[in-house]
Amino acid sequence: MSHTFIAIILIILAPFLGGLVYGLERVIRARMQRRIGPPVLQPFYDFLKLADKRRMVVHSAHAFLGIMHFVSLWYALGVFLLGGDLILVIFLHLLYTALIILAGYSTRSIFSHLGANRTALSIIAYEPVLILIAVSMYMITGSFEASAAFHHPQPLLYKMPLAFVALLLVLPIKLKKSPFDVAEAHQEVTGGVELEFSGIYYEAVYTAKWLDYIFSYTLVYLFAGSNILLGIGLMLFTFIYLNALDNATARVNYKQMLRFSLGVSFSLAFINLLINSLS
Repeated sequence: MSHTFIAIILIILAPFLGGLVYGLERVIRARMQRRIGPPVLQPFYDFLKLADKRRMVVHSAHAFLGIMHFVSLWYALGVFLLGGDLILVIFLHLLYTALIILAGYSTRSIFSHLGANRTALSIIAYEPVLILIAVSMYMITGSFEASAAFHHPQPLLYKMPLAFVALLLVLPIKLKKSPFDVAEAHQEVTGGVELEFSGIYYEAVYTAKWLDYIFSYTLVYLFAGSNILLGIGLMLFTFIYLNALDNATARVNYKQMLRFSLGVSFSLAFINLLINSLS
């Protein structure tokens, strides 16, 4: 079975797979908190329930930006899984986030504005790390194409351990998990940029979160090269790590998030880049 065929299947099934990951996360979170919790398929039940909700449209541009937020990430994931240019993939992912920020600014809600501000700060925290990882991969594989990393005979993890650690440190920011869930802090900004979406338009924003799981775990898988077992192991390790961190830490403020990301994660990725350039 060719890599392209597998990639197409994964692209089609990405929302479903992301929903399963999210559902499994909710089950594990409940068990860690000694609760029964929802079933694994609860995200899909929520999806169907949202379809019956009345559509409250702030304005047409707001609804359009929410839908394009989902579409742009699915397209970015498609380019990624098909082995496309990593710089283009990172740019499309940036576009996906920028669209929801614009949607947040397009309303009159102060909470939506605050959520948009914090989402923009989150981009500053993790995007530079992703770019340094892409450049490091280029120095090893000789190409920015993701396919070069997927088919690399030696796992990139061996030559980019610090970059992998840097990725692990910024993934909670990207996926809005504690201690860096500042953009969606429900106790502070009641959901942030999602606040004014409802019905089918909220479904687009809600499902985009599922796609972001698949996008993030694909980034992790890149470090395994052509070693499938290692790739699965890295994704399982990352899944356990993210959930353990999310359930064991308290939220920091956005200033602490930026200091940590740019001071620690960015530095680790940059040091790895320097080591690769000298080797």
